[in-house]
Amino acid sequence: MLIHRIENADIGGEACDVELGAGRIRAIRRRGPASDRSKKPAACADGVLDAEGGALLPGLHDHHIHLFALAARLESLDCGPPAVSDLKSLKAVLEQAEPRSGWLRGTGYHESIAGPLNRELLDRLRDDVPVRIQHRSGVAWCLNSRAVEELGLDHASEGLPAAAIERDARGRPTGRLFRADVWLGERIGRDSGPDLAPVGRMLTEAGITRVTDCSAANEAEAVRSLGRARATGALPQRLQLMGRLDLPDSPDPDCVRGPHKIMLDEPALPDFGRLVDQIGRAHEDARNVAFHVVTRTELVFALAALEEAGARRGDRLEHASIAPPELIDRVARLGLTVVTQPHFIFERGDAYLKDVEPSEQPYLYRLTSWLDRGVRLAGGSDAPYGAPDPWAAMRAAMERRTRSGRSIGAGEALSPEAACALFAPTLDGTRDYDERRPPSPRVGDPADLCLLDLPWEKARLDLDRGRVRRTLLGGESIAP
Repeated sequence: MLIHRIENADIGGEACDVELGAGRIRAIRRRGPASDRSKKPAACADGVLDAEGGALLPGLHDHHIHLFALAARLESLDCGPPAVSDLKSLKAVLEQAEPRSGWLRGTGYHESIAGPLNRELLDRLRDDVPVRIQHRSGVAWCLNSRAVEELGLDHASEGLPAAAIERDARGRPTGRLFRADVWLGERIGRDSGPDLAPVGRMLTEAGITRVTDCSAANEAEAVRSLGRARATGALPQRLQLMGRLDLPDSPDPDCVRGPHKIMLDEPALPDFGRLVDQIGRAHEDARNVAFHVVTRTELVFALAALEEAGARRGDRLEHASIAPPELIDRVARLGLTVVTQPHFIFERGDAYLKDVEPSEQPYLYRLTSWLDRGVRLAGGSDAPYGAPDPWAAMRAAMERRTRSGRSIGAGEALSPEAACALFAPTLDGTRDYDERRPPSPRVGDPADLCLLDLPWEKARLDLDRGRVRRTLLGGESIAP
C-alpha cells in the first residue's frame, strides 16, 4: 500500500505529521511534545498511517552484508555455535539431514566445537554423500572424502590456485579449501542462484531499506541476478554493490556500483606495488576502495598502501577488528570510513577472550575511540558470518558483553542513539547525524522509513527487531 501521510509519529521527541509524495518526504509538521499512547500502529486507511506515537526513523542501512551467501546459508545446515556445541550435536545434524542436489552444505563451524575439521573427521560424521562445511569466518571450507572425490581434488584442481588447497605431508588434500567459494559454486553447479526472497523478507522485517553487499567477487552476473531479484520484488531493498575492478554499472538506479573490495589475508599479502596501483586504478575510475582488514598486520598494510596511493573520501576499512591507538590516529589522518560489526563482541567474544592476545583484547571492534578521533563509523552485520539483525548489533554496541556475560572494552560502549546511528542510511558511510539523538527523517529524503511501536524514549531501553511495526520504501508499505 502506498502511504501519503503518517500521523502522530515521534520524531526527535515531538509528535509530527509527515507528508509523503513521489517517493520522498515532502513535509514534516510538528504538533508539540510527543504523546505516548504505547499502542501498536493502527492499520492504514486510505493511505494514511496513524503511528500512535511510535518513533519514526529513517529506514536502516546494513553497511556490510553478503546477500548471496546469506541466502545460501538460509538453505544450509547450521553447524556452528550456539546451535551446535560439540561433535555429538554436529554428528546429529549431519545424520538427520537430507542432501540437496546430492550434497550436504553446512555453515558456521568453529574450532570450539571439535578443533580443526578435516576430511577424516567429516568422514566419521557422514561419508555416504558429499559434505562441505564452511568455517564461521567464511574463509575456509572443509570437505569429506566423498566431496573431495566428487570435485577431483585428489588428482587435479583446474582453475583453483594451489595455495587454496591444503595438503598433508604426502601431498594428499586434507579437505580444507581457502577462499574458494566461486570455484566451488562453479564446480558443484546450480540451476539457479539461491532464493533471495527470504533474505528480502528478513531484512524488511528488521526495518532495513538499504544494504551494501560487500562480496569481493561480485561481477556482471551478480549485477544481473540482483537486478532480477529487485525487479520481481524478492529483494526490495536499495543496493550498493561492492566487487571487482571490472564491476559494471547497473541499469537499476537503486542498485549503485560501490567500492572496489580488496581482500587482505595476513599469510599471503599481495605485492605492495601492485596493490598501490590497484588502488590508483579504482580511484581513476571514480571508485572508492574497501579493504577487508581483520588483524593488526592487515590494517598496517592497508594504511601503508593508502598512504602511498593517496586516500579518497569514502575509502573504507571493513571490520578493522583490532585497532591499537596509533593506528586509529593514522586512520583519522587519512579520512577513512570504518565499517564495524559490534555484535561480534556478543557472538564471538568468548572465543576472542581465549584466542586473542590479552594485550590486544581492549582493541577489539572499537567504537567510541573511532568517534572521539572524528573517524566516520558505520555498522554492518557481515551476514551470514554474523546475525543479520541490526537491533542485536545496537544492543551489543551499548553493552559490550559476550554471550556468557563477560565484558570486552567497556569504554567503547555507545549510547542507544549513537548505536542506532551506526545503521543510518548512507552510501559511503558518511553522515551528519547528532549522536545524542536518534537519526531522524528529513524533508527531501527518500520516504524509506522504519516505524517502531513505542516512542524513542521507551524504545531506546529495549532495542529489538520486535519493535519494528512497519517498514516503508519510497512511501510504499513493504512490511508487515
